[in-house]
Amino acid sequence: MGAGFSAPGAGGGQHFEAKITPIVIISCIMAATGGLMFGYDVGVSGGVTSMDPFLKKFFPVVYRNTKNPNLNSNYCKYDNQGLQLFTSSLYLAGLTATFFASYTTRRLGRRLTMLIAGCFFILGVILNAAAQDLAMLIIGRILLGCGVGFANQAVPLFLSEIAPTRIRGGLNILFQLNVTIGILFANLVNYGTAKIKGGWGWRLSLGLAGFPALLLTLGAIFVVDTPNSLIERGHLDEGKRVLRKIRGTDNIEPEFLELVEASRLAKEVKHPFRNLLTRRNRPQLIIAVFLQIFQQFTGINAIMFYAPVLFATLGFGNDAALYSAVITGAVNVLSTVVSIYSVDKLGRRLLLLEAGIQMFISNIAIAIILGIQVSDHSDNMGHGWGIFVVVMICTFVSGFAWSWGPLGWLIPSETFPLETRSAGQSVTVCINLLFTFVMAQAFLSMLCHFKFGIFLFFSGWILIMSLFVLFLVPETKNVPIEEMTERVWKQHWLWKRFMDYNVDEEIGDSTYDDLKKHGQVKNFDPASQL
Repeated sequence: MGAGFSAPGAGGGQHFEAKITPIVIISCIMAATGGLMFGYDVGVSGGVTSMDPFLKKFFPVVYRNTKNPNLNSNYCKYDNQGLQLFTSSLYLAGLTATFFASYTTRRLGRRLTMLIAGCFFILGVILNAAAQDLAMLIIGRILLGCGVGFANQAVPLFLSEIAPTRIRGGLNILFQLNVTIGILFANLVNYGTAKIKGGWGWRLSLGLAGFPALLLTLGAIFVVDTPNSLIERGHLDEGKRVLRKIRGTDNIEPEFLELVEASRLAKEVKHPFRNLLTRRNRPQLIIAVFLQIFQQFTGINAIMFYAPVLFATLGFGNDAALYSAVITGAVNVLSTVVSIYSVDKLGRRLLLLEAGIQMFISNIAIAIILGIQVSDHSDNMGHGWGIFVVVMICTFVSGFAWSWGPLGWLIPSETFPLETRSAGQSVTVCINLLFTFVMAQAFLSMLCHFKFGIFLFFSGWILIMSLFVLFLVPETKNVPIEEMTERVWKQHWLWKRFMDYNVDEEIGDSTYDDLKKHGQVKNFDPASQL
């Protein structure tokens, strides 16, 4: 199965022949297991924090609150900063680790960075499963967070660079699909382990994270690094060999020469993070940063972290809460499959805008129902209303899963030019983890103070981010990564103003188009770099 795709540049069209080879599919699937580990970490924390033996051992105050019928508010049973720190510490550690991951991704390659992530994951799993006190538990979560920082830095770049352009979106979303599978897997495990007598079920829940951790580690050992990364690090012959292997054709010279040229110009950038702030890179940076902020302010991670806790707060029993979390996890997986099928057909903008409407309506409906049916002292929602709330949450989750979930990672990974791609991905991951930490640390307290109004809070943000997409996010469907400037940014009504080069802005940090515009590359022969 194979086909060519068009990648016209500034001076005409270029055609890079590329087949969808087995090595591409296998490499992408194995690399995307980093998402499986990330998703399991997201899903497992909410389940174990709703288990009585876990709360009794590590958070006795919360345990007493859940059993206290005289507590002032049903919404405040789980409001505890220590409990929230158990969940959020992972993301704070990931935020810090991503800066180191940016260096290893650039200097050591995408593959080795994924291997480092896998090792962090395995160490974190061991500490969590064997935890005897809160300190041991938090240290384990911090190590898992380091793994998240390294994996989220390397995996989206790996997927974007190794995939043929015409299926880049679908393959990249494999990462997000694995995140959703990991969440579902965690919810199913929690549902089973909560029934184990003897109070050790939570250890099994935390310990089974070793399965995706091992998959990621083994995958990183056996996959090949991307041609972009090999060429960027000076391994030109190996880069050419890998490019031929993953494209399934001998006609790789045009694409190889373009990668060599892009790499040569990228090496002129001495300060990639500073270069992110230059005028030409501002559109990509602004969009990447706000996509991550908006992704978290949809409220999705708050719901996925604390789904069992949230359902228990709304009056569902423990078993029913875990069962409802499994349902939302399954919807999450199936909806992400929809995104894989549609993202390269319908485009990024259409999915984001449709989902914005869907999530907005769902949140408003949930807020109205909870405002009427669930008070501070009564959680007798009724069977029918309870089912309707689960349906609305599933509707919200499905909209997120085929839009803001995968596209929040896909769009930044495919829009930054090579000379700032690693730094841009680092900023993307950093902002995402920062606001993930904020939501994880604040959600239970917000639920206590806002009550049903928390869903109105999230719906307001969804309206704002939908307007942001409508006016400021361009379509990148089927556009080769190295052609984004000509075919996307220079065609946008606002961002084209940022593409006018100012030679004094940053000496030596010029892109290919800039140099060509000033007549500095007309005699350059990429083959001379071999």
